[in-house]
Amino acid sequence: MKKTLLLASALLACMAGYAQKTQKLTSPDGSLCLEVKLVDTITYDVSSEGIPVLSGCGLSLDLGDVVLGQAPRLRKATRKSVDENLHPFLSMKYSTVRNYYNQLTLQFRGNYSVELRAYDDGFAYRFVTSLPGDVEVKGERIDIQLPSEGNLFHLQECRGFKTSYEEPYGHVTTAKWTEDGRMAHLPILIDADGGRRILVSESALTDYPGAFFLPSGKGMEAVFPKAPLAFGPDGDRSVKITREADYIARTSGSRAFPWRYFVVSREDGDLIESTMTCRLAEPCQIADPSWIKPGQASWEWWNGAVPYGPDVDFKAGCNLETYKYFIDFASHYGIEYIVMDEGWAMNTIDPFTPNPDVDLHELIRYGKEKNVGIILWLTWLSVENNFNVFETFEKWGVAGIKIDFMDRSDQWMVNYYERVVAEAAKHHLFIDYHGAYKPSGLEYKYPNLLSYEGVRGMKQMGGCRPENSIWFPFLRNVTGPMEYTPGAMLSMQPECYESRRPNSASIGTRAYQMALFVVFESGIQMLADNPTLYYRNDECTRFISEVPVLWDETKALEACAGEYALVAKRSGSRWYLGGMTAEAKEGRHFDIVLDFLEPGRTYTLTGFVDGINADRQAMDYRKVTRTVRRGDTLSIDMVRNGGYVAVIE
Repeated sequence: MKKTLLLASALLACMAGYAQKTQKLTSPDGSLCLEVKLVDTITYDVSSEGIPVLSGCGLSLDLGDVVLGQAPRLRKATRKSVDENLHPFLSMKYSTVRNYYNQLTLQFRGNYSVELRAYDDGFAYRFVTSLPGDVEVKGERIDIQLPSEGNLFHLQECRGFKTSYEEPYGHVTTAKWTEDGRMAHLPILIDADGGRRILVSESALTDYPGAFFLPSGKGMEAVFPKAPLAFGPDGDRSVKITREADYIARTSGSRAFPWRYFVVSREDGDLIESTMTCRLAEPCQIADPSWIKPGQASWEWWNGAVPYGPDVDFKAGCNLETYKYFIDFASHYGIEYIVMDEGWAMNTIDPFTPNPDVDLHELIRYGKEKNVGIILWLTWLSVENNFNVFETFEKWGVAGIKIDFMDRSDQWMVNYYERVVAEAAKHHLFIDYHGAYKPSGLEYKYPNLLSYEGVRGMKQMGGCRPENSIWFPFLRNVTGPMEYTPGAMLSMQPECYESRRPNSASIGTRAYQMALFVVFESGIQMLADNPTLYYRNDECTRFISEVPVLWDETKALEACAGEYALVAKRSGSRWYLGGMTAEAKEGRHFDIVLDFLEPGRTYTLTGFVDGINADRQAMDYRKVTRTVRRGDTLSIDMVRNGGYVAVIE
């Protein structure tokens, strides 16, 4: 009897030890399961509907004298479920975002915790510390491993931590990536087992560097830029780092660190509809953001600022008459802003002395008369060296600032992003970051941050191709708003392409270009082409200038990453459809059931489709109008590098 009791006690102790060393967390619908193992280090496995998608992934935080996550000693495990609605001011996909998750908090000896959240569409984790004073973070282990070899990674490879974040997407296995010898920045999309795709990114990035990745084992591991300590001159647009710390961040010892998140998609359309960055972002810090007005803008740089034609009786260029013409154009189509790029000031160093040929103050006055706001371009260095520029611009009546050439995401630069938007908010100015890293939640904390570039957009001319851009709805736009600058009125197929300013053109059909206004997301959506061409293509211009930049609802209708995307987006009672595809020899055909419309109503659909010869003459399009009702089937054809766009009202 005594032996039996001893054996039972030993078995119970063993089971208790296992429970301490293994913790499970499932998503609300039970489809996603995380198994966290606490042995020598913290590792985890993930399965989706019973299919292993990640295996043996590791996490830790190196503080120099101690590594949080090594030899973990669990003190307490707590669980909770949350089901709430968020109402982001910048509603890129939905005006109401359901934040529904199960959370496991593992509290360890050493005054730190790891918080894990399981959503139906993915999971996230972060470190939370309660340590005195400041700490120096030497590194962070984000080790992402897959159960099998040969998985494909879709990513932007860069040669170092200084990058414009505009590289084209590469599609590599771990072996090929290792051979390339380059790192990659976020977001990264992984083709996982069981037909799943996993998108990796981060949110609530505050006082901490952005993560980069290198190939490792069957997956990848994170690397981070060191914290810069000293800078030297590097022209009038930037600086060079002359001295680095031996740590990646010096920060408060009592804080929550950035969320590492993973969207696990069963269908590619899940990526388009994802709101993970929003759900994990810090709450809005602007008490009353009602003064922030997202919208569209006419932009002069891409088209060379050379309007022409019988109504242009002035020498076009960087001068008062040209910018008034742009303001008149914007006013005519109800476009909220114009962007004045490099040249509005005497130089790129002094933001307080406008170019006298421009007469900025007259333009601001004239713009207000026409209900058109002015956005001014500056280098980040000019802003940093003249931080009182926000107060000055507010007094002048400027609406927003486009800030360029940051090209870094070390701790100093991440803090710069936040210092700028916080100061801009005090003076009722919005910000558009050019030369920027991907969104990481700051746009929800400070919704006067309307967009980021961080993408290979249309400014790359012939380097911007549908075969690359078709990935944006599944990768870059998953993380947040994106400044791509669509709207080209000169369209070409790639074998015919030739372009340079002032006659800039795009690869892809006219319907493709128009569809980008619906498919792509940005709080400030720029019309990049020449007002002259917009006037000559009035029916197209009237359509795109009425496309909203914020949305109440988003539905992915047809989606295959790297091949095609067809979405429906609602603003109020109107539905917009947008479709794009890349190179497809026979084009694409879709039959879409309009089951998202309200029953009992009759709607009018107005759309623009690829013309019969658009596969060779990309300018060819047709405008179509028809009556539709809920349940009707819409037949949509897109040629190679083609598109489709429509409004249903």
